[in-house]
Amino acid sequence: MIDRERFPVDPWRLIETRYSGEDAGVTETIFSVGNGYLGFRGNHPEGRHAHEHGTFINGFHETWPIRHAEQAYGFAEIGQTIINAPDSKVMRVYVDDEPLSLDIAEIREYERVLDMREGVYRRRLLWRTPAGKDVLIEDDRVVSFEERHLAVMRMTITVLDDDAPVTISSQLVNRQDGENVYGGTPAVLAQKAAARSATFDPRKAEKIGERVLMPQEYWQDDLRSALSYKVTESGMTIAVGSDHRIDTENDYDVRHLVDPDIAKHVFRVQAKAGVPTTITKVVSYHTSRGVPARELVDRCRRTLDRVAVIGVEEIHRRQREWMDDFWSRADIRISGQDGLQQATRWCLFQLAQAAARADGFGVPAKGVTGSGYSGHYFWDTEIYVLPFLAYTNPLWARNALRMRTMMLPAARRRAAQLNEAGALFPWRTINGEEASAYYAAGTAQYHINADVSYAIVKYVRATGDRDFLEREGADVLVETARLWATLGFWRSYDGIESFHIHGVTGPDEYTTVVNDNLFTNVMARFNLRAAARVVRDMAEGNPGAFRRLSDRVSLDASEPEAWERAADAMHIPYSESFGIHPQDSLFLEREVWDLEHTPDDQRPLLLHFHPLVIYRFQVLKQADVVLALFLQGNHFTAEEKRADFDYYDPLTTGDSTLSAVVQSILAAEVGYQDLAHDYFEEALFVDLGDLHHNAADGVHVASAGGVWTALVSGFGGMRDHLGELTFDPRLPEEWPELAYTLQWQGRALDVVLRRDEMRVSVRPGEAGDDAAAPVPFEVRGKAYIATVEQPAVVPLADQGPVLPGRPTLKPFSEMRRDDGTMLEPTVPTTASIPVTTSIPVIHDGHPAHD
Repeated sequence: MIDRERFPVDPWRLIETRYSGEDAGVTETIFSVGNGYLGFRGNHPEGRHAHEHGTFINGFHETWPIRHAEQAYGFAEIGQTIINAPDSKVMRVYVDDEPLSLDIAEIREYERVLDMREGVYRRRLLWRTPAGKDVLIEDDRVVSFEERHLAVMRMTITVLDDDAPVTISSQLVNRQDGENVYGGTPAVLAQKAAARSATFDPRKAEKIGERVLMPQEYWQDDLRSALSYKVTESGMTIAVGSDHRIDTENDYDVRHLVDPDIAKHVFRVQAKAGVPTTITKVVSYHTSRGVPARELVDRCRRTLDRVAVIGVEEIHRRQREWMDDFWSRADIRISGQDGLQQATRWCLFQLAQAAARADGFGVPAKGVTGSGYSGHYFWDTEIYVLPFLAYTNPLWARNALRMRTMMLPAARRRAAQLNEAGALFPWRTINGEEASAYYAAGTAQYHINADVSYAIVKYVRATGDRDFLEREGADVLVETARLWATLGFWRSYDGIESFHIHGVTGPDEYTTVVNDNLFTNVMARFNLRAAARVVRDMAEGNPGAFRRLSDRVSLDASEPEAWERAADAMHIPYSESFGIHPQDSLFLEREVWDLEHTPDDQRPLLLHFHPLVIYRFQVLKQADVVLALFLQGNHFTAEEKRADFDYYDPLTTGDSTLSAVVQSILAAEVGYQDLAHDYFEEALFVDLGDLHHNAADGVHVASAGGVWTALVSGFGGMRDHLGELTFDPRLPEEWPELAYTLQWQGRALDVVLRRDEMRVSVRPGEAGDDAAAPVPFEVRGKAYIATVEQPAVVPLADQGPVLPGRPTLKPFSEMRRDDGTMLEPTVPTTASIPVTTSIPVIHDGHPAHD
């Protein structure tokens, strides 16, 4: 899945040993550095040829009117897209006035490293100039986790074997409005860009043709520069400031230039052979939804002043200290599997880069590594990223959830617009308003409400943070429960009442606007029960908080009972004929798509078939029912999980990067151990191997979060249904050991899984807290307790059931629908005119000809 000659195995570093412009977009993504607020793509500092010169700030966006071909009431009206912040990475190098341009330069040695232990990007080049001089260039880049508005870059140039004039042009560049002027694209990338623009791909960001960043204050003062802007339509403001230091024994002078869209400090050095020159560049970014740009410039100035006092080396020391703390809480160790270990740590590092300093913003689908999906927040955060945050870095989880609580007023307005009570969270958004123009696969995904509620409950279970629940989280639970209560409706048959939800779309976007989608109904049931339980617990345990909640949301005393009644009567589709849970009420009536015989050049399906074609078939973009089996696994039997997995796995395209991790978890649970490992590797290398051919648009952050869950909940077998910690391990046969850490209700647990035993230790906590309290848990139904003084050692007789191979389409030929018709897998083709010689008639439940 990855070229190991070019990207050799190293457990703590991603290393590139050979430059190539052919996959510049992918390498820019996988060598990105960021902190959740500020992100730099892995562009080379020469600032020339790139797939995307990207500097992104979480939530920094422009708005634009969505122009529907045909308008209807309630359609999303205002689009939002992340925009490029001014680029500070540029440090262009000239020797003998010849520019370094990697696409044509003679590079004798090359190494680029993303050091995940230290949180630093490094590069080392040996360039032979056209004049035959050997020039060593070493540079590094840090986006600070401790100071979220801060980045530091250094470049050292040494002419090894001769004297030469060396010029380093350090720049701040507005690429959002001047890409063609300040960038430059080599022919091979220009051709690829043209091909991309001619091909429809909904995963990419919108392009804005008009001027976006309106210049405000800009200036230079000695070795400092500042640029600032106001965004034309959204009204957001941004400022970037840079400061420089030069260290060399060579003679030099400095020239300056500044205008609204570019600031330069040009260091002209008379380099002696073997005498290095180091330029250190400190950069600060600040943004706001409305603070004047001048105020942001002052903030940048203060950040730069602080670094000038403490020094760059201190920033590097603090970065390493921060990373040590992160890895002590988040590392997962896979013994004897260095290639998997490297990729796993890369995924975990990406989660830190996407969420650590989001600080009340959401976690975009691409983090701050690219413009894919327009920088929007989806349900990805709550279902795929939040578990990692809650169990390793609870503060980050709380901050991510606060993004949703702050969006509650907008969600209330959206629910009212759709004639429902309560709140409806947007399917995709930056500012809280719905930005999905295609309602069938956007707004119709009402399950976003249950996903947010699920994440709140999971966070509170993992941390015990009742304060957040009672101050903010309960409001969300109440308002989302209210929506389900009005969206759903009652039916009565033979004296049995049932509650149904129609006209929705589940996680599988290849099946839209359906009735009784299983995932939606199962998660809505959870949402309704959770809201009722929290309200009653607050009324009994904290009457003051309950009164404040009641005042905030105008709670009626009868509502919790109504929610529970709806939850208890929720219709959960089940087919007796097939022995499975249908994805929705009519899913089994559709034709079956024969994925096995679908040509590779027609994948992913969404780029080659009209939605209406796809909607007519039993075919999945991602594992819909299977995800419900995992999230609400305590409501399904082992036999039901096996039957459902066997049915849906052959129908799942994996066209969504959210699918493989869930399939891995359930495959491990039901017994397809080898298949679970295959799906895990697919998720693990989705970006490093560019398996979906769109890693150039940014990291798939949700898939990276799913990798953590696949390891801990899939192979580790961890669950927390009803707030009880349980394990049922499934260690892969070729892995000697799997070790990870969990934060559980204020205590840190070290879990080590081997084939014959599982060991759970409690780390000593801080004095005065409950971090040393005993931790109860279960392994395969048996109770254990771990303490600081006495780890729990659990003997394991096996690693669960083992099934060979994987489910196939073959069983479909043996199945019949309720009306007796058979399932016949097909691949859509251009139809010919049929000639009907007879009419099939059903006799006694079987097709016949009269």
